[in-house]
Amino acid sequence: MPAPLKLHQLRAFVDVARQGSIRAASRLSGLSQPALTKAIQELELAVGARLFIRGQQGVRMTDIGDNFFRHASLVLEELRVAQEEIQQRLGLAGGQVNIGVGGSIARTVMPQVITQFHREYPRVKVRIVEGQLVSMVPELRQGELDFTINTYDQSHLDQELSYEQVMTREYRVVVRKGHPMAKARSLQEMQHCDWTMPTRKGSYYRLLHDLFAERGMAPNIVVTCETFMACISLVAQSDFVSILSEDVINDAVLGSQLQAVELDEPLPLAQFYLIQRKDTSLTPMGAYMAQLFRRYCQQS
Repeated sequence: MPAPLKLHQLRAFVDVARQGSIRAASRLSGLSQPALTKAIQELELAVGARLFIRGQQGVRMTDIGDNFFRHASLVLEELRVAQEEIQQRLGLAGGQVNIGVGGSIARTVMPQVITQFHREYPRVKVRIVEGQLVSMVPELRQGELDFTINTYDQSHLDQELSYEQVMTREYRVVVRKGHPMAKARSLQEMQHCDWTMPTRKGSYYRLLHDLFAERGMAPNIVVTCETFMACISLVAQSDFVSILSEDVINDAVLGSQLQAVELDEPLPLAQFYLIQRKDTSLTPMGAYMAQLFRRYCQQS
């Protein structure tokens, strides 16, 4: 009969896997290197397989270790959530809520939600990750993010996640004020421009690539911006062209140097969803924050 797994062994394994070395994990956890090494050796003995390969530059996971990491990190996250839920139900409103938001959400709805949430629950810590859904899926699967508010591509549906539509937004072609193509009337006219767009792996922007392809167009996307602010700054201070949410263009600060191009052809609407794991319940604090996002998305 295999030896039972112990919680401290799982924590040691996950810490070392995330840090890439026993030394770094030791600094993070406050445990000695010999204690971490012993815990991992005991864990490897219990599971009957090597989880790490040691090298001069640190450690790397074996294939078995990589698969085991996904399970171990989810177990630890589920235990954290369970512990926080008990504390929150007892009225000891502490713990942490971890959320992901798309770039336009971060600059429109999110500040209102976080302000109200913090006012009501000042002891609850909040971690916010900004980006497109594709970059958040691993953390959603492992339970490191409670949920995200983002767009997604229905043709690439992840069966482990649930999707609840909360908002629809218009996107527009955008240039700097005074841009020579500011009065263009069609996408075809702007095909020769230098474009900057987020990665096509992002759900809404994959939709745009499909739209261009259907019309036999191939915009000259010479710069791929992985961050929202990089895209805005580049468009505002150069002749690059992009496509951004109407919320951003109308923002008093962010949109002050931007201008929407009045095209005769509308762009696809962006559907925003509250996305989370199907098999995991949110803590009371996480559920309340999700409800705030629903409310403010409907009002905006």
